[in-house]
Amino acid sequence: MHPNQTYRRTPHDRAIAFVRDRAFGQLTMNSPDGLLAAHVPVLLSDNAATLDLHLVRSNPILRHLSDPQPILLAITGPDGYVSPDWYGVDDQVPTWNYAAVHLHGTLEKLPQDQIRDVLDRQSAHFESQLPKPPWTTAKMTPEVLEKMMRQIVPCQITITDIQSTFKLNQNKPDDVRLRAADAMATSGIGTETTQLAALMRTPPE
Repeated sequence: MHPNQTYRRTPHDRAIAFVRDRAFGQLTMNSPDGLLAAHVPVLLSDNAATLDLHLVRSNPILRHLSDPQPILLAITGPDGYVSPDWYGVDDQVPTWNYAAVHLHGTLEKLPQDQIRDVLDRQSAHFESQLPKPPWTTAKMTPEVLEKMMRQIVPCQITITDIQSTFKLNQNKPDDVRLRAADAMATSGIGTETTQLAALMRTPPE
C-alpha cells in the first residue's frame, strides 16, 4: 500500500463495497516452489469475513493446500497517468492515480461437494448484473456439468486484514484535483479512465 496516509483514509465500508463490486483479483502465495499467483473471481460473504473462489485442479497453488496457507489478494480498480499540465499550476510532477484494496488472510480448500454451491452463488452474483434472464448451472446437461466440476476445486479465504489505497489527487486543492479529473475523463491513459475520473471527483475523506 502507498506509504502516504493521505491516500489510505478510505472508510472501511467503502473498501468493502469496492471489493464486492470488483469481485476479481490477484491471489498470491509463498510456497517452497517460490511465489505463486492466480487471477480469480471472488465472492465476498455478507459479513465480509470470507471470500469464496475456485481454482482449476491443475493450479500449482492447490499442491500446497494440505493445510491453510497465508495469502494476499489484491483487488485493483481504475488507474491512469496524470499529466502535470492538467493541474493548471506550476511546479508539478507526473503521477499515476489508482484504487486498490489488499486483503490478507488464509486460503484453504473446501470439501469438493461444495463446488456447485460456490459456482451457483458466484454466477448468480454476476448474472444478476446483466440485462437478461440469468444463466444457471441447471441449464447444463448433468453429465457435462459433473465432468467440468471435477476439474475445479472450491476454496475459501478467511480475511484477517484489509488495507486500501485510493490515490486520487486528494493531496491537491479541490479546484486543481477537479481540473485533473476533467482531463482524465476526456484524454486519460490507463484503464477505465472515465471511472477513475469519477473517483477523483469524490475521493475518500
